[in-house]
Amino acid sequence: MKLSSIPSDDGFYMPGEFSPHRATVIIFPERPGSWGYGAAPAQRVFADIIREIARDELVYVLVSDGTGAKARTMLEGTDNIRILNIPSDDSWARDVAPTFVSDGITVRGVDWQFNAWGGEYDGLYAHWDRDNALASRFCELAGYDCYDAQHFVLEGGSIHSDGEGTLMVTESCLLSKGRNPQLTKAEIESTLCKYLGGKKVLWLPRGIHNDETNEHVDNVCAFIRPGEVVLAWTDNENDPQYPLSRADLDYLESVTDAKGRRIKIHKLPIPDVPVTITGHDLAGYTFEEGEDQREVGERLAASYVNFYFTNGAVLLPQFGGDNAASDARAVEIMKSLCSDRRIVPVDAREIIIGGGNIHCITQQIPAVQIKETSL
Repeated sequence: MKLSSIPSDDGFYMPGEFSPHRATVIIFPERPGSWGYGAAPAQRVFADIIREIARDELVYVLVSDGTGAKARTMLEGTDNIRILNIPSDDSWARDVAPTFVSDGITVRGVDWQFNAWGGEYDGLYAHWDRDNALASRFCELAGYDCYDAQHFVLEGGSIHSDGEGTLMVTESCLLSKGRNPQLTKAEIESTLCKYLGGKKVLWLPRGIHNDETNEHVDNVCAFIRPGEVVLAWTDNENDPQYPLSRADLDYLESVTDAKGRRIKIHKLPIPDVPVTITGHDLAGYTFEEGEDQREVGERLAASYVNFYFTNGAVLLPQFGGDNAASDARAVEIMKSLCSDRRIVPVDAREIIIGGGNIHCITQQIPAVQIKETSL
């Protein structure tokens, strides 16, 4: 059921991703301009990720008429998955699936407006109607009431929550001209707090260099528990990422969260060697008219912060090649910070060349008692 576009103060809030999940939403990939060579390499990685998440929680796998049979074949024998046919324009579930909020007993979705990361101003493809309709359709099929927030442009990757009233975003994204230019910063903050149960918004200045989402927060900084974050970092002052991460560090050191706590910051270094598009990568794409295109040598927004919590694990991006040492370093850092979970290294290069990473292709549903229709 679609609910009022302005929720009352009814106790619903966005839990932290590290809190227990009931399920995860993933969209099986197929877009030729994002996933090269018929999407086959990406589909193998997505299938591996789905199987790993299904060890800990239910996975909703969203497919189209074109991917349904392939997904069912690749995932045959995997328990704890539920396949739903819901059309989409691409596979970034973080940004187009609902954002889920809870009052501790019930879960509801929030259906933001999606405009392909900037609409006609600087969006990444020309048509996004199916993506924009996906959140509402998922809630309908899975039995979740849904707040209608279609008046407000937002992607799930542009927000983080600590589950205790603190929301975290980047100014570069939420104040971009392609999102909600008619609103002031204060009005944007008020809207976030209304829908997500926030008490305070932390506005990081920047994200990851060359992040085509206008620098989503989920690629540069993430809560690992209330009052504690990991921040993408580099010690190389000549790297274009350095001033961005430095600005975020300075900001985080100057603020407190909604509970009045100073933020404990852990640096999580980016890959030592930039991850770039190769000629082989480029040869596999088929771009549509109006779609953002890639170039050989283009630096991708590779970051280890784009990990995903499951109920028992941290799925951590790995980039391979010249970054073997960087990959291993990230694993050791996350092991020390999240000792209660298994750290699962995931070869994520096939995801990053699509434009995002593990966090970008997943969306969590909090674990509470809910009413769900029979599927």
